Amino acid sequence: MIVPTRMLPYVMRQVTRQRTRSALTVLGVGTAMFLFATIQSLESGMRAATHATARDTTLVVYRENRYCPFTSKLPEHYGERISRIPGVTSVLPMKIAVNNCRTSLDVITFRGVPVDEATSLFGASGKADARELEAWSARTDAALLGSALASRRGLVIGDRFDANGLTVSVVGILESEEPQDQNVAYVHLPFLQYAPGVNQAGIVTQFNVKVDDPMALNRVAAAIDAEFERDQEPTATYSEKAFVARAAGDLLGLVAFARYLGFGCAAAVLALIANTIVLSARDRVREHAVLQTLGYGGGLIARLMLVEGLVLSTTGGALGTLGAQVMLAAGGLSLSTEGLSIVFEADWRMWIAGLGVSILLGVGASLWPAWQASRRDIVSSFRSV
Repeated sequence: MIVPTRMLPYVMRQVTRQRTRSALTVLGVGTAMFLFATIQSLESGMRAATHATARDTTLVVYRENRYCPFTSKLPEHYGERISRIPGVTSVLPMKIAVNNCRTSLDVITFRGVPVDEATSLFGASGKADARELEAWSARTDAALLGSALASRRGLVIGDRFDANGLTVSVVGILESEEPQDQNVAYVHLPFLQYAPGVNQAGIVTQFNVKVDDPMALNRVAAAIDAEFERDQEPTATYSEKAFVARAAGDLLGLVAFARYLGFGCAAAVLALIANTIVLSARDRVREHAVLQTLGYGGGLIARLMLVEGLVLSTTGGALGTLGAQVMLAAGGLSLSTEGLSIVFEADWRMWIAGLGVSILLGVGASLWPAWQASRRDIVSSFRSV
């Protein structure tokens, strides 16, 4: 125990003695930790979307030297040739339509997939139930929405919504942990190929290819690109995580800048707590002298001030982190670029980071004023005004 239990009411009285100052400090710490936690959730989402793991088995086949889905056009019959390449277990042709290729917080992405692939794509993984799949297969304008997109737009099953010049009916909500499933609307492939003003029969944006061995990703990718090297529409194949990282180059720069902003938030918390503890110690010089006269040592006085700083920082940190958690959960925020999404991940790691940083900064900010208070002698303290 840092201080005796009987001294905790004394610490709380000191925290609440200057209510306005303490409230402003907690509010300032909470605001800084709100920003810090939000930045941490963005970094976590970026890692989840771009960092390769040993379980990754998906390749993305795109048109060579193309970046936005508007410009990537591949013949649908490429799928048959890709499926014959050794190591390939499945090929999913996909057409993508977005309302904005640039980085944005509110991009609507439609993914058109073959109707007969729906069961293996959504049902086997538990992303959608049999009733939703049946409803999706039965209607040409049906859409299965990612949970984050549905939350952000306030859409539920049975709603209709317009985006990108398309009108669809929501027949199901996908519950998926994969970042690229959470902010898209899955529709029938022909629905996008024959959309109003579009006549791209037999044309898709990309192929998602599953391989039988994660260690064979690079070998299979090279074989696919070699297969179409001399065709009119050559390909560029990447692992799914590498494909997202390549497209999200601007976002990586944004996250790097946000990291410095997070350091700034931590510095602000340090300054706020230190300033409050210094002012508090200055107001209680004679009170500390009385405590020393009663037999309380300088070490205990220092620990009391450390706990006071810890209470302020932890309270502010908890409020700020909770605010970020509520905002992110309610808003379903994500950053999208070229039809790919980086989801703000608000999970237990954000709580640990937010509260952990608050505790460390609270203790660190209180060390110097606590040490000064513990070193002040009784006589000079009683002479202080």
